[in-house]
Amino acid sequence: MKFSPSIIAFGLILAPLASAITVAEITGDKYLSPLSGATFTNLTGLVTAKGPNGLWIRSTQPDDDDRTSESVYVFNRTIGANLATGDVITLDGSVTEFRSSNAFLFLTEVTNPRNVQVVSKGNPVEPVVLGARTSGIIGDRDLTPPTEQYSGLDNGDVFGVPNNVSRISEVNPQLEPAQYGMDFWESLSGELVAIQGVTALGRPANRFGDQWVYGNWTVTGLNSRGGLTVSDRDSNPETIIVGSPLDGTRNPNTTKLGDSLTDIIGIVQYNFGFYSILPLTAPTIKSSRSPALPAPSQIKSKGRCNNLSMASYNIENFTPGNPRIPLVVDHIATYLNSPSVVFVQEVQDNSGSTNNGIVDANLTLSDLTQALEQRTGIPYAFVDVDPVNNADGGEPGGNIRNAYLYNPSHVRLRNPNPGSSTDLNAVLPGPTLRFNPGRIDSPPVFASSRKPLVAQWETLDGPKSTFFTINVHWTSKGGSTSLQGDPRPPINGGIEKRNDQANVTGSFIAQILAQDVNAAIIAAGDFNEFASVEPLERFEAISGLRDLDVLSGLPEAERYTYTFGSSQQQLDHMYVSASVAKFVGRKDFEHVHVNTWVAEEDVASDHDPTVASLNVCTR
Repeated sequence: MKFSPSIIAFGLILAPLASAITVAEITGDKYLSPLSGATFTNLTGLVTAKGPNGLWIRSTQPDDDDRTSESVYVFNRTIGANLATGDVITLDGSVTEFRSSNAFLFLTEVTNPRNVQVVSKGNPVEPVVLGARTSGIIGDRDLTPPTEQYSGLDNGDVFGVPNNVSRISEVNPQLEPAQYGMDFWESLSGELVAIQGVTALGRPANRFGDQWVYGNWTVTGLNSRGGLTVSDRDSNPETIIVGSPLDGTRNPNTTKLGDSLTDIIGIVQYNFGFYSILPLTAPTIKSSRSPALPAPSQIKSKGRCNNLSMASYNIENFTPGNPRIPLVVDHIATYLNSPSVVFVQEVQDNSGSTNNGIVDANLTLSDLTQALEQRTGIPYAFVDVDPVNNADGGEPGGNIRNAYLYNPSHVRLRNPNPGSSTDLNAVLPGPTLRFNPGRIDSPPVFASSRKPLVAQWETLDGPKSTFFTINVHWTSKGGSTSLQGDPRPPINGGIEKRNDQANVTGSFIAQILAQDVNAAIIAAGDFNEFASVEPLERFEAISGLRDLDVLSGLPEAERYTYTFGSSQQQLDHMYVSASVAKFVGRKDFEHVHVNTWVAEEDVASDHDPTVASLNVCTR
């Protein structure tokens, strides 16, 4: 390749001028083009697709280097007016790297196209099939995406800490498309591809109908509903999001987890932080999984210390008069079989999101417990501690908090002595609690975050057995960057704070066990983290508690309570102390997928509930 500076009048020096080149020489074998900022002449390409702001061309001289994309985007709103797919054209232009945010990757594109000439028309335009081997069209390549690692800059763990150690835009690593998912998709940037055997990974990602999918290729983390579950160091880089169709049609907005879609033909392009496929036309739903809802849990409380059922459910900004009350009640009564104790999170105050200084949630919780009594005949009681106004995060004015619902014929608080929003709880000799219930706090660790609600209970069957519960809702992942973004490893928003919260929560529990190694303890709720990531590893080590997913032997792919982006994932967990753990069997714990499986109109919360049958008898 030859470069020569071009000098024009007034002494101005233009960007370097590249003579006749190929698409692969523009895209290069790294993330950033080796010709970024250069102008070129006589680029030849086959028009494979047209969009509202430009078109895509494929090289007519492909190489066999699987690192170099053979297609590129030509950005110009008028270039396609007199061109059609199947045209082979030549053009001059410039090479530009574009991104709309410094958290995203750059998109290599051709800009300022000029001297556009049609060489021939009516040429065949064929997509390359993902998941298969191709030869000839774009060279000899295996088009099966990697299934575990995103980038070589993640040091083997996309969830590794510290985050944001390096940036792709600064390192500009050479692509290894057989090893890393991001490298694979980058090596196909601008390419016309076909996805066969399309499976939807949940509801649409946004109001535009963008939809995460995978196709007929090898995947990891496959769950029984057809989704892909996050596991240790693996967040499914083999998936891709279906963006806006190029013909102006609209993607379906009623997709559900595991739906089968028609085959998709479209362009691979990096958009808004993710590699996407821009379909030539919108896919349609072929079929959905059945049954529409999971079977109700087989776990049922007998109300005795050796068989108490306990559930955890983030009921998502729950307010008085909430239209979702019938759904939530049905989930608790039917699908969870009316547990003895329910840990609930995201209970808003009596005025909901109205920011008026009200913090009491007695009306909110009364609405729920009264509806439960009407449905089940059980006069559920509730207990919570009001937060300081607007001090615990969440929707402004909502004052979300953790609370317990409980069956008063099964359990009761042991020597109740409720704390206030500013009372710091402590473990006293016994062990017992300074405030029951009370909040675990350690300013500023829980600033603008929910404080864990700890309580001590006793059963009502014969000799009273006591147990402790800790209801958790740690800091959210707000502020995270895309898994396919520039910072590597990606920024896991709030992880430092969750680490601190793990220390405080775990240490409180450890104090109870230091006094009584046989204490029955259950910690549950929305931890906003995955079990294999540092905050929960730290919590488990400090607290001495055990993960019920592991104890029960629940298959790893079925450990999910939430769908976000391309994967099913588990933010909600339940941990127990050793005296409880030794009685846990395979059928004693499950996540009930009443929300992750359904369409938008049937969603009660963005989380699934979890339920367990536990033995808390005093040893």
